[in-house]
Amino acid sequence: MPTTTDTVPSPRLDRRFTLAPMMEWSTSDCRTFWRILTQRAVLYSEMVTTGALLYGDRKRFLDYNACEHPLALQLGGSDPRALAECARIAEGWGYDEVNLNCGCPSDRVQNGMIGACLMAEPQLVAECIAAMQQAVSIPVTVKHRIGIDDMDDYEGLETFVRTIAATGCNTFIVHARKAWLKGLSPKENREIPPLQYDKVYQLKQDFPHLNIIINGGITTLEQSQALLEHVDGVMVGREAYSNPYLLAQVDQTLYGESRPVISRDQVTQAFIAYCEEQLAKGARLNHLTRHILGLYQGQPGARQFRRVISEHAHKPGAGIEVIERALAALNEVPLAQSVCE
Repeated sequence: MPTTTDTVPSPRLDRRFTLAPMMEWSTSDCRTFWRILTQRAVLYSEMVTTGALLYGDRKRFLDYNACEHPLALQLGGSDPRALAECARIAEGWGYDEVNLNCGCPSDRVQNGMIGACLMAEPQLVAECIAAMQQAVSIPVTVKHRIGIDDMDDYEGLETFVRTIAATGCNTFIVHARKAWLKGLSPKENREIPPLQYDKVYQLKQDFPHLNIIINGGITTLEQSQALLEHVDGVMVGREAYSNPYLLAQVDQTLYGESRPVISRDQVTQAFIAYCEEQLAKGARLNHLTRHILGLYQGQPGARQFRRVISEHAHKPGAGIEVIERALAALNEVPLAQSVCE
């Protein structure tokens, strides 16, 4: 169950702004940090395979902090019965949504019929989604690409979405870039081939009753606002990790909240309190602070802030004094040096 004992009612899932599932990045610690910045964004877990969940350490893969709601669990798998059982587990654990990964291009997951290769099997995906829907009452959604390999035509994308939508699934998170399953690494698949937002726009026009979320290459809230004129929501990935303060104005800009925008220093103080709790439970400081290295990006002294944390947080016994030292270094940058940042 969640790592906190409190039962917190989840806000309604408003997917206007969502934060992507990213392996080894969007951990519970990272999501807790993001939640300090935005109360409204929907957060997604790292992908968890059905095998890991059914036969591995469930607490390791599923535990989260109650503040993380609204929170979705992304699953990787292609067996309808296994996915249905994992969806039941997720609902019992308190997740607000279960998402099926049909977009990861990694060779490792392809070998297990997981990820983007499933775009070639729309009927199988439909069977998986139907089984998951029958098992739970929370929303079941799909994250996928606009195509794979030589699947360049819009017709293939439209067929994939239509087939799955026939099950009653109404939310599709679409990475607006085709995936090359052979010849490109997962890293290269994040940049090559080009983004094609127009295909995602067309999906929304052809399926106006579906909730279409666009993903890929989104780096600003201004860009998000422009995209929301064509689709129902945006999903941000790497930019939220490298430049997390982007999230500080999400609630005000995209959700119309009136509360003041939180400052970077307020974010840091709130995260220090979280670190104290986790360190008392035996966590390592560097496992926590790696998520905040980009918080002061673009600010005078940002390099010194990152350097202090990078050089000292991994040391045995490191505590919050490292973060405090990093803040001191940030604030002590000479004017001449800050101009060069």
